[in-house]
Amino acid sequence: MKCLVNMQRTVVTIVFFLFYGAWGQEIIILDEDDHQPIVNVMVYNSDRSKTALSDFDGKCDLTQFNLNERITFRHIGYQITKATKTHLVKKGVLYLSLNAEQLDGVVMSISKWEQQRKDIPQKIAVINAQNIAFTAPQTSADLLSNSGKVFVQKSQLGGGSPMIRGFATNRLLISVDGVRMNNAIFRSGNVQNIISLDPFTIRNTEVIFGPGSVIYGSDAIGGVMNFYTQNPQFSTKDSLLVLGSGNYRYSSANNENTFHVDFNLGKKKWAFFSSLTYNSFEDLRMGSHGPTSYLRDKLVVTRNGEDFVEQNKEPKVQHPTAYDQINLMQKLAYKPNNNWDINLGLFYSETSDYARYDRLIRPSKDGAGLRSAEWYYGPQKWFMGNLQFYQNGQGKFYDGLKITTAYQNFKESRNDRGFQDAIRYATQENVDALSANVDFENKRMGNFRLYYGSEYVYNKIGSQGSQLDLDNYSTIASASRYPDGSSWQTLAGYISGELKAKPNFTLSSGLRYSHVWIDAIFDNTFHPFPFKNADLSTGALTGSIGFSWFPKTDLQLTLNGSTGFRAPNIDDIGKIFDSEPGAVVVPNPDLEPEYAYNIEMGIQKNFSDRFTFKGAAFYTYLVDALVRRDYQFNGNSEIEYNGEISRVQAVQNAAMAYVYGFELGLEAYLTENLSLSSNFTITEGEEEEDDGSHSPGRHVAPTFGDVHLVWKNQKLKTDLFVNFNGEISNGDMAISERSKSYIYAQDANGNPYSPAWYTLNLRSQYQISQPLKIMLHLENMTDQRYRSYSSGIVAPGINLIMGAAYTF
Repeated sequence: MKCLVNMQRTVVTIVFFLFYGAWGQEIIILDEDDHQPIVNVMVYNSDRSKTALSDFDGKCDLTQFNLNERITFRHIGYQITKATKTHLVKKGVLYLSLNAEQLDGVVMSISKWEQQRKDIPQKIAVINAQNIAFTAPQTSADLLSNSGKVFVQKSQLGGGSPMIRGFATNRLLISVDGVRMNNAIFRSGNVQNIISLDPFTIRNTEVIFGPGSVIYGSDAIGGVMNFYTQNPQFSTKDSLLVLGSGNYRYSSANNENTFHVDFNLGKKKWAFFSSLTYNSFEDLRMGSHGPTSYLRDKLVVTRNGEDFVEQNKEPKVQHPTAYDQINLMQKLAYKPNNNWDINLGLFYSETSDYARYDRLIRPSKDGAGLRSAEWYYGPQKWFMGNLQFYQNGQGKFYDGLKITTAYQNFKESRNDRGFQDAIRYATQENVDALSANVDFENKRMGNFRLYYGSEYVYNKIGSQGSQLDLDNYSTIASASRYPDGSSWQTLAGYISGELKAKPNFTLSSGLRYSHVWIDAIFDNTFHPFPFKNADLSTGALTGSIGFSWFPKTDLQLTLNGSTGFRAPNIDDIGKIFDSEPGAVVVPNPDLEPEYAYNIEMGIQKNFSDRFTFKGAAFYTYLVDALVRRDYQFNGNSEIEYNGEISRVQAVQNAAMAYVYGFELGLEAYLTENLSLSSNFTITEGEEEEDDGSHSPGRHVAPTFGDVHLVWKNQKLKTDLFVNFNGEISNGDMAISERSKSYIYAQDANGNPYSPAWYTLNLRSQYQISQPLKIMLHLENMTDQRYRSYSSGIVAPGINLIMGAAYTF
């Protein structure tokens, strides 16, 4: 009997080892999110005496490893995982999680659907809610600037105009929860609408570098900035889920006081999220060490209806720059079942009046005084109602369906009065914007995913002008800024696809056709226009193709080619006599779209899980560029406007342009608590005229970057960092910028230029308890006086920022 038992044990052991030898030595390594095989995963033991590599099917042979040996699995895009062979062979499969710090995991910007960052050939910067909470930006413009990857220009405290890869203003597209924010009066001059977005409500920001016209249509030439706001949270139980938070922030440079509160109510099928933020900013104080020409040494004071130029008693205080702002957001979510989601988002933002500071420091013609007594924007108001339907996995030809409808209303105004002039000129604009998007996702075709959809956008523009005589307070009508009642609309369809040809090679491509219509009728009551109307009907075909390739486990290479376009809008075609220093801009109804052709290459290399290097090189060529050039109005090259003889200019398809550059990044994990990161951007570009002459591009930012040394544990996080900008000499400055000598320093020859600068800064955040967190920042510690390129306002001097956040 004992012999029989021993024989049975022997047979079982032999069968086990045969089975184990045939199958138990091999595991499959898969992506945790999409369960796709991961190729080139490096597998090794503690002293690296034994190594292996996963194949194209994610399979890895572990025969050489001992049963209780601890094995490490490493790939550039994933978190390092360690486990014993016994544990691994028992399961037969290992799932790796994406490393968010290296590849930012899942993004939505490229297709409007969730995609793995590692599969996308374009450069994307992701700024999540944790980063936003730590940097504590005053506005959403500062949110982008704090990333170190986007350059931001400011004409006044209430503003911020991003520049990406040599493009800005209406050549960049802003979207909020998938809805296009750009409207038909976004101008080629600096655009300040981004301050309407409340950084406290933003859960994620994705910035696409380079053309994004395949998905987003007109204006997405230099890049796309996608802002995704907080969503209501559902309850997982039968009881009501109640969440909320409160924030306070103070900054010394402009005596800022910011208050924010939000709360969430959630049931299993219904959820509500409400948010309120109020900002109060006083006049901004500049630094002590820098060009004296930046000082606000003179200002206009009005007494008893008469203007005087007086010395500013506090020349480092930039008066007037103060303003207030309020932001409201209400979201409602309904989930009737597992396949449907319905979301309603309501947004409202309003500022007080705020000064156009760069216009108020313009010197008079004789240089002794100031040109303007008043120049301010009226309240900037923005409302959006956004209703979105999402269906998952029920369609015959799709796995996901999104229907997004939105209504937006924009209100803005301009008010200006010359020094000792009794007339205050004003224009008021109102834009109603309707949009509808239908987007599909199909992922049923093996390794191929298909995305397709359509879009319709309609803008109606209201514009009025008036003149107020301050002597008798009588108001008369005057020319509007735009043709009142004009419209801009576009209809488009797109298709894009992603093919995972191999586990380590993904190919992406897409096409879009857009058609744009403009209808504008000009009022000849105030000006004898040589035309009556502007009717535009034009189309544009854009495309993209690129790949993401992991030739090794620690190396990623990307290549992408794409085209972009911008159709003329009402600001280009119909702007009626907009005054610039020494010039007046008039309408031009004979415009065509401008096109951009772009190629970019990227590389990401991981060195022993200690250092990660990221690099990208790009080149963009713009044809039929819409630029402001000298023009004639009724045969005249100069006319009188608002009492001043000015040369006539208009937007024209008068140039070609090219921009190229490099974007570099480094992340180093020095210890478990200490890390180093850096960003560095170099951009060069020129505009080429029809006669073959060249001039520097207006929106080509100087070399800029940052270096951060971060230490953190479970409760404390500190960031000691340097921000820096390179110099733009007079010879490298755009011609239009050289005429704004009053915002620039003077070089040794007395010519305007933009000096290099740097700031030393410290941020810290401490978690006192689970619900309570405080922050203490000290920015521009050496009190530098500097002005970012093309900015009208001087940046803050030494700035103490304090804040607290409480969640429940």
